[in-house]
Amino acid sequence: MTHVAIVTGGTRGIGAATSTALKDIGYEVIAIYRGDTERAEKFTAETGIEARQWDVADFDACREGVAQIEAEFGPVSVLINNAGITRDGTAHKMSEDNWQAVIDTNLGSCFNMCRAVIEGMRARKYGRIVNVGSINGQAGQYGQVNYAAAKSGIHGFTKALAQEGAGAGITVNAIAPGYIDTDMVASVPDDILEKIVAKIPVGRLGKASEIARSIKFLVSENAGFITGSTLSVNGGQHMY
Repeated sequence: MTHVAIVTGGTRGIGAATSTALKDIGYEVIAIYRGDTERAEKFTAETGIEARQWDVADFDACREGVAQIEAEFGPVSVLINNAGITRDGTAHKMSEDNWQAVIDTNLGSCFNMCRAVIEGMRARKYGRIVNVGSINGQAGQYGQVNYAAAKSGIHGFTKALAQEGAGAGITVNAIAPGYIDTDMVASVPDDILEKIVAKIPVGRLGKASEIARSIKFLVSENAGFITGSTLSVNGGQHMY
C-alpha cells in the first residue's frame, strides 16, 4: 500500500526536506503552502511533489482541501503538521493581531488538519501524525510569547491526541527542533544568531534534513510503539 502523506508548510525549509524525504521512500506526498506560489511551483518542478495552496488556519479550507486530496490520491495515512510563522515582539508591545495570527497558524492548524483526517484514520485503524513543535515551546524565548505559547500547546495537543488515537492504530508524536538553518532562522540578526550558536553544545545550527530524518522514522512501521512522545532535535541546547 502506498501511503498518502500531507505536509503542511511543505514547500520550504523543514517542510520541503520532509516532503522530499517521504517521497524518496515511496510515499505519495502533497505539500501544502499558503502564499508563495512562485516558490511552490519551483519546488514542484524540482521534486515532482504536488503542491496545494490553502491557509491551514482556516478550518473549512483544511476540511475541503483534505477531501479533495483524498478524492484524487486516496486516504491520507500520514500527516505532518509543520506550518508555522513568527510575529515576534515583547508582550507589552504585541498587537492582538500578531498574537492571534501565530496561535491560529501554528497551533490552530494542528487541530484543523487533524480534525480533517482523524475520522478516516480511525475507521481504517491506522495513522501517523507528527506535529512540529520547537525548542522555544519547551524553554520559552524572549520576545516570542505568541510563538512559545503555540509551540508549547502543540506538545500538549500531541499527548492528548495520542491517548485518543492509540487504540485505533494511530500514533501521534511531536518533534521539537532547535535552531535549524532555514529561512526563518536566517532572518535573525547576525549578532544574535552568533550568540545562539554559541549556546549549542554541538557548535552549529541544525539541518532541515536532520529534522526530516527524525520525522521519517516516526512515521515508519518501526515506530509503531512510540506515541505521545516529543523528540528533541536541538544539538544539546535544551535537554528536556
